Amino acid sequence: MNLPLHWRMLIALVAAVAIGTLFGDSELLLKVCNMIGTLFLNALKMLIVPLILAALLNGLIGGAEQGGLGRLGALTFGFYIGTGLLAILTGLAWANLLTPGIVDGVPAAPLLGLSGDANAIVAQVQEKGTQDLWAVLIRMVPTNPIQAAATGDMLGLVTFGLLFGWALSQLPGDLRGTHAAFWKGVYEAMTRITALVMKAAPIGVFAIVTGTVAKTGTAALEPLAVFMLVVVLGLLTHGLVVLPLVLKLVARVPAFALHRAMVPALLTAFSTSSSNATLPLTMDCIENKAKVPRRVSGFVLPIGANVNTDGSALYECVAAIFIAQAYGLHLSFGAQFTVVALALITAVGVAGIPSASLVAIAVILSAIGLPLEGVGLILAVDRVLDMCRTALNVLGDSSATVTVARLSGEDGVLGQPALKVAGKRD
Repeated sequence: MNLPLHWRMLIALVAAVAIGTLFGDSELLLKVCNMIGTLFLNALKMLIVPLILAALLNGLIGGAEQGGLGRLGALTFGFYIGTGLLAILTGLAWANLLTPGIVDGVPAAPLLGLSGDANAIVAQVQEKGTQDLWAVLIRMVPTNPIQAAATGDMLGLVTFGLLFGWALSQLPGDLRGTHAAFWKGVYEAMTRITALVMKAAPIGVFAIVTGTVAKTGTAALEPLAVFMLVVVLGLLTHGLVVLPLVLKLVARVPAFALHRAMVPALLTAFSTSSSNATLPLTMDCIENKAKVPRRVSGFVLPIGANVNTDGSALYECVAAIFIAQAYGLHLSFGAQFTVVALALITAVGVAGIPSASLVAIAVILSAIGLPLEGVGLILAVDRVLDMCRTALNVLGDSSATVTVARLSGEDGVLGQPALKVAGKRD
């Protein structure tokens, strides 16, 4: 019987708690769990450089081949970047307010079974230059992109990837087509490797959570529950406050009308955890219920399913702050700027890949000098949160489509008369 991934993850989590509680004093059990958990985290690390670079280059070249950034494209990407930034800042605010990585005034690392030495980690964070915004900005331009990839300096590598991708998008047709085919092949290969690694995720979860429960008991569940609460509060704030305000102030439409039209797509997104799988239903709701013309929905929605990841970006930001708090680290403005910037970029770069947020979180942690051992614990609750953030991603796609249609002068969207828009329509 082929169980869906979320059920296998749940079974692994329950089994890990039971085995860790019953046989927590077994030295052999701890060694085996540590070995398996380390192998799984190493597999995640292995994906980071080729996956992020291929995703960025594939997206940039593909954007150029689609004809790009006329008024419709500029409005679309402007909306996605703007709301993505708002989502990250929302998550950052909730994480700093509720401090999920702090339990009773004490960093939660011992409860979570995180073994890294806090003093050494503080020194590593300082070496990364995250306490100085100017140092962060300097690190954005690497002296050697190959060395940046080898040493895990993802901030510099992402900058190089963006510049290289832009340069490739400007090449003449034949040359650009050759590179597009190559990087699309690399990207597709990496998505398959990622899917293969994620098939082993229940085993990785079992090993990591079993080892944690064996060392700390069930106390680790408390900070994880608060972490989940922070993510859900952030998602609800963005979906029920931020996006409705954007719709009201920018698109001049009532948010409840869009929510009512999108109910079937939102429920499908929640149950499937896939924006791409929900895309046909999203287009049907937008065109037939929200009354957005196909010339707009056919452009905005496919792009959104692959680059608009408000929920994922928010989740990545909260996860990075949670792990930093668990180690007792107070991230400076420069470090938090790095988290925000990388969450925005990586959420776009790895969109559409199953459980890709885990890879993106690994990128962010590496950039600010934090160990990756906390990723395994987050993975234990990732599937449920994945369902929630996918629903928000689809709501963001539909909000973008309505907003772009309104700003393009379309009439009858959600039953509203056309806005008076300066400039020519596409």
